[in-house]
Amino acid sequence: MPEYCCSGRLIVRKIYVLDTNVLIHDPESIFKFEDNHVVIPFVVITELDRLKRGHGEIAYSARHALKIIDQMRERGNLAEGISLDSGGTFCVECSASAAETTNDNRILYTAVTIHNRSGLRDSEDRSAACLFSWNAEADETPVILISKDTAVRIKAVALGLQAEDYTHDKTTIFQRYGHVLQGEDHTNGIHSTRYYKTGDDVYRLQGEVRQVKIKSGKSLEGIAPRNLEQECSIDALISPDIEVVVLTGNAGTGKTLFALAAGLHQTTKRSPLYEQVLVARPIIPMGKDLGYLPGSIQEKLQPWMQPIFDNLEVIMGTPKNIDKDGQSGRYPSFQYLIDTGIVQIEPLTYIRGRSLPKRYFIIDEAQNLRPLDVKTIITRCGEGTKIVFTGDLQQIDTPYLDSMSNGLSYLISRFINEENFCYLNLKSSVRSRLAEQGARLL
Repeated sequence: MPEYCCSGRLIVRKIYVLDTNVLIHDPESIFKFEDNHVVIPFVVITELDRLKRGHGEIAYSARHALKIIDQMRERGNLAEGISLDSGGTFCVECSASAAETTNDNRILYTAVTIHNRSGLRDSEDRSAACLFSWNAEADETPVILISKDTAVRIKAVALGLQAEDYTHDKTTIFQRYGHVLQGEDHTNGIHSTRYYKTGDDVYRLQGEVRQVKIKSGKSLEGIAPRNLEQECSIDALISPDIEVVVLTGNAGTGKTLFALAAGLHQTTKRSPLYEQVLVARPIIPMGKDLGYLPGSIQEKLQPWMQPIFDNLEVIMGTPKNIDKDGQSGRYPSFQYLIDTGIVQIEPLTYIRGRSLPKRYFIIDEAQNLRPLDVKTIITRCGEGTKIVFTGDLQQIDTPYLDSMSNGLSYLISRFINEENFCYLNLKSSVRSRLAEQGARLL
């Protein structure tokens, strides 16, 4: 029977059909649609089964999603539907078409079949256009395909379906913050660490009352700030009570360079705060298995970590002639830091399950992480660890992520009111005039 709310209006629940990439992005997504009906096509289970093998984040997400579905199976019949705590239902739809040769089209077929309760018209022509024909009468319950694949959403709309991106973890809050405040308006409505300038003085404000005047022009490992944003970044990077720092900005703004310089400064001084500088960048995609590449772990990481090595060379100087293992040659000036373990380069895929105390942990290119990846990384941090995320929110290379759904934006939105968190957006390129022109004009 139809349901009505207290005002007498008919309650129309929606049917959400989930693509595989939604469950990879967020394995717990089936619980994020309130009191509506959530449907997973049978072929999605097949894809998750294929993706579950390996040690990367994609494999982990596939296994996590399958485990959740298996737990749901214990509560009832997956084909008939299982009640969720939110008031909605969850089921696995087994309708499929043998004529479809791609999993994307099988998912689309399932969504159309659900919408078109009377089934598809019989036809000898099994082309895509005919395959997704509508009957004259369709169920009025809204059927919405949720996919992070733009092409699948376009196909769905072309077939007359509603289609949406998965927006549960999307945010725009980061766009309002990250700049150095001016004048007396320094509250900004948040409690995380922020910076404001009044006259010639710059202050750090944490919470509502703690206010500290920062030292202007302080350099790290010979790297001096060239603008106000970099001065504030240095202060955040070396303040022990700020445990999470996010630096965003275009190429050449100095975010990675100053993060590394601050890490070395606090690890190599006489009374170090941290035992090691741990540096990681996501391998695109993050779930890619390094085992398929030739060589040792360091050799496999070389192409991905070269930007880190470039910045270390800026800090430490040009390559030097060194006798190493009985052989003379030109070695990077930072090689000593790596050989002695002061700096460790680590693939993010190997972070899961570890505990990392007293580390200065730098995650470069963090805009290419999913929200789930960021949660995994932060929950690895042990006592005395400081973590720094750097990235450019306008330069995302990971499929299915954008400036509002990536892990870095998600982190900012969730931590923006924590006193041990600081977010700064660096706008001025200082790499070179040419780099600044490229970022501004192209």
